[in-house]
Amino acid sequence: MQRTMTLCSCRCLLRQNRQSLLTGAKTFSSKIQRRSGFVLEANQTISRYGHKLLCQRLPCNAVAGIHTETIEPVPVTYDPNDGMVMNVKDFEDKLFNHLADKDDKVSIGKFKSMLHMTGLRDTDPRLSECMQNFANLQNEAGLQDLYDSVRVDRNQFKECINDNIVLISKAFRSQFVIPDFVDFRRRIDRLYRQARTNTRGEVANYIPQLARYSPDYWGVSVCTVDGQRHSIGDINVPFCLQSVSKPLTYSMVLNELGPEIVHQYVGHEPSGHPFNMICLDRNDKPHNPMINSGAIVTCSLVKQEMNSADKFDHTLSMFKKLAGGELMSFNNGVYLSEKETADRNFALGYYMREKKCFPEGTNLKDVLNFYFQLCSVEINCDSGAVLAATLANGGVCPTTGERLLTSQSVRDTLSLMFSCGMYDYSGQFAFKVGLPAKSGVSGCVLMVVPNVMGICMWSPPLDVWGNSCRGTQFCENFIEAFSFHNFDIVRQKKATKNDPRTTKTHSQAFEIVKLLFGAYNGDVTAMRRYALLGVNLNQQDYDGRTALHVAAAEGHINVVGFLLEKCELNSSVKDRWGFTALDEAKRFGHEDVAQMLQLYQKRNGCTSKS
Repeated sequence: MQRTMTLCSCRCLLRQNRQSLLTGAKTFSSKIQRRSGFVLEANQTISRYGHKLLCQRLPCNAVAGIHTETIEPVPVTYDPNDGMVMNVKDFEDKLFNHLADKDDKVSIGKFKSMLHMTGLRDTDPRLSECMQNFANLQNEAGLQDLYDSVRVDRNQFKECINDNIVLISKAFRSQFVIPDFVDFRRRIDRLYRQARTNTRGEVANYIPQLARYSPDYWGVSVCTVDGQRHSIGDINVPFCLQSVSKPLTYSMVLNELGPEIVHQYVGHEPSGHPFNMICLDRNDKPHNPMINSGAIVTCSLVKQEMNSADKFDHTLSMFKKLAGGELMSFNNGVYLSEKETADRNFALGYYMREKKCFPEGTNLKDVLNFYFQLCSVEINCDSGAVLAATLANGGVCPTTGERLLTSQSVRDTLSLMFSCGMYDYSGQFAFKVGLPAKSGVSGCVLMVVPNVMGICMWSPPLDVWGNSCRGTQFCENFIEAFSFHNFDIVRQKKATKNDPRTTKTHSQAFEIVKLLFGAYNGDVTAMRRYALLGVNLNQQDYDGRTALHVAAAEGHINVVGFLLEKCELNSSVKDRWGFTALDEAKRFGHEDVAQMLQLYQKRNGCTSKS
């Protein structure tokens, strides 16, 4: 159910909408003044900054400029009757105004280019109506070449984007998980180029079709949980899933049968042995679903009531949904090669049948053929990135919005990818990279950053463990560049690491909010903590007000004393209305604070260190 709200101030709105903390602050400042003046006349209890002006929406305990209520994420649309809040219709007009040229028309090419900068693609299924509307206009105009040739007026523009306005508004308001996608894309490209110079490794040759791939192939594709996309390199060349199919099959079986049934047949411990070793755990079960024995048993659990053809169609259809409908095909040549070179897998199958590892009535040859088929399913980097992003998004495909897996199935799958996904290199990978990943001998590596993004890397040359050399290097460099390691302590992360989920503007804004809120509450302990952390206590908000202004206006003499004597703040700083902290103390009748400020200024010659 959609909620509406009436807000007491710009900061009240900004506090609740974390993704746009500073956006529009200046735009609303004049409205805040007008509204504040109105409340003053009615109640006579308001201070210009945070003094007794209560929010008009219960149970909010906010005062003007400071909001203490904790609520759910704010919806994209608001009460259209609230003049202080920008609703969807306002956004359509504002977007047109920003993009329009001197003739008051918008170039479709310009709109699409700016949309692409946020990470969205023309082919995104969530934008299909918008793109179809633009295509219709192009056809009507008889222009067959470039969208840039088509220019639309305000009404046409609003009609074209209206069906997908929620997604478009999130994109242009930087409300996606990676707000500054242009900078993130630049950093990914740099990591790609670094790994491209890696010429180590050999292409897998035990399957003839795999041996024919060029060792120079190298592609990387990224998809975030909001559907932001970026690809570089050989991203359209199809390649087989091979072992990357294992976590997909496992998650699907978990989703259909539940973990209790699945783990009656397969364990969830790292084996400590090569992925194709003929061995079982002490309970005569495969160690985990990420090695050949475990994957074969997992395949035996897929839709046991179906015949082989229907079972494969069902699984391929599920894989395609997980990939958002992008490339998902079948390579019959690789499948036949797999069968011809599968002596060890057949040996594994017969050994496990002897140990009664399969459900009763299982046809071993059908199961092995099904396993070879899944290894021979083809994807490219783009579809692989969406697969990984669906896992990162808790089982919801980011480009279609369809829930395909339960959150528990995804959690269990990612746990095993983290501990067992990179063959015998899994322990070192978990130590260095600290993220769930799965590799295959085709040269593919899927890596998942939970709640953020999925990344697909592909390069055929493999290291001694069977992992892509370039893919592994990219993952390790990725963690050196970004603070995504599972055990990166965000507060103490290296200064050289970047967290693309935040922006410098947001970080500074939250710092100022916490600082001023501590001053408003008279919290000397908080002030002392910020001082010890090296926070600049002289920081000003967009009205030019400092912590000293707030503490003086509220009459918190202990905070004022600490800021003056211990931190030596500049007491002569003026806000946008020309008021100093001393002026605030006098205006609101705090004589003791005013005397302290006067003595301090007299002692320091009306100046102090900043």
